[in-house]
Amino acid sequence: MYAYLIVFLGSGIGGALRHGVNQLITHFLGTKFPFGIITINITGSLILGLLTGYFAFKGEAPQHWRLFLTTGIVAGYTTFSTFSLDSVLLWERGDLLLSAVYIFFSVALSLAAIMAGIWIMRVTT
Repeated sequence: MYAYLIVFLGSGIGGALRHGVNQLITHFLGTKFPFGIITINITGSLILGLLTGYFAFKGEAPQHWRLFLTTGIVAGYTTFSTFSLDSVLLWERGDLLLSAVYIFFSVALSLAAIMAGIWIMRVTT
């Protein structure tokens, strides 16, 4: 039961961070393209890569910290389901090229960010 509470609290923090980052980026860059969500997915992937690399290469962390940070905060922060919805909405409004660009860069840069995070932790051990 304790693990659920930890994940619940972390998810709330991550969700609030996601909303704040999305609002901030949308304020400056507008709503024509989902810049906020793509930024969240990429930075969330980098953070998850850094945490995963840290846990794997730099030492032990108690399970409750792993759950709080990864399953809680980072999972609450990243928004892959919103990414999927934005991709479909761009497609449905006829912006096929913009939808394809969004999908390509979201996936490619998120994967690169995970790899970068793990690599950073590997080389700094």
